[in-house]
Amino acid sequence: MQTDISGGDDRIPLEDVGAAIREGRGLRPALLYRIVVLDEELNERHLDLNDPVPTGRQILQTAAARSADDYSIYAILPSGEFEDLRLDETYDLRGRGAERFVIFQTDRAFKFTIDDRQLEWGKPIISGRVLKALAGVPTDTYDVYLEVRGGGQDVLIRDTDLIDLGKAGIERFITLIRDTTEGLVALPESDQRYLDSHGIAAEVVGDGPHVGVVLKQVSLPTGKFDYPSADVLVILPPGYPDVAPDMFFCDPWLRLVPAGRYPNCADQPHVFLGRRWQRWSRHNSSWRPGIDGLHTMIKRIEHALEEAK
Repeated sequence: MQTDISGGDDRIPLEDVGAAIREGRGLRPALLYRIVVLDEELNERHLDLNDPVPTGRQILQTAAARSADDYSIYAILPSGEFEDLRLDETYDLRGRGAERFVIFQTDRAFKFTIDDRQLEWGKPIISGRVLKALAGVPTDTYDVYLEVRGGGQDVLIRDTDLIDLGKAGIERFITLIRDTTEGLVALPESDQRYLDSHGIAAEVVGDGPHVGVVLKQVSLPTGKFDYPSADVLVILPPGYPDVAPDMFFCDPWLRLVPAGRYPNCADQPHVFLGRRWQRWSRHNSSWRPGIDGLHTMIKRIEHALEEAK
């Protein structure tokens, strides 16, 4: 079925749906409407449709899927979430804000969340690189972790690692900025949920106008420091969680084993709550309001402790 939206011959040859979305305008009457389709490796190609209100089956057939009944198709919404397209239901390109569609040769969907967004994937196997692409983060500066609940250590997933979404417990992922450089009374609900789900003991504390959270007895990399665990302080700036925390602080002070010295840029004191903390000068200006939070800082801290020299 083809939907006529012009009623005349004033149609332009080709309307780019993505360009219309980016320019914030409606679709113009056209002979063809260009969308983007992606395969399971997220390889993109253009697809030109003669109908602005296609069915899922029309898109699949235009994409030369041999048998549409063997495929699944999802619209990738501006939020990054997926919307399932049924084969014989129409999808109006004019008002949905979606220009990209991903196609799988399967009839089963595997659900998971990444950075608190629920997604579906049409294959049981997914790579770290694809997870980052779905999260919309750069592959070279971000890491992706499998969240392990119940106090376990989150698992770093490298770009080439393949994850089986069909296994129990493989359902929640988070991304975070990989590297740091030298240099509230109550936590947001998402932070508290993360702490609770990971069995991390923490206390929100105040010192004058400043607010921080103390992570209690954080386990340290085995054999790296002269203590097996330490309290870690994160000071929450005004505007947090829309504004990034900076640096972190440890008590007791940590020395590298066997060097017997403090790590680089971790030899200055900072007094907070009457305690003399070891300041770790680690900075990163990248922060994603609405996505990043205490879980991001915890991963940065873990990375900084692991890489300390």
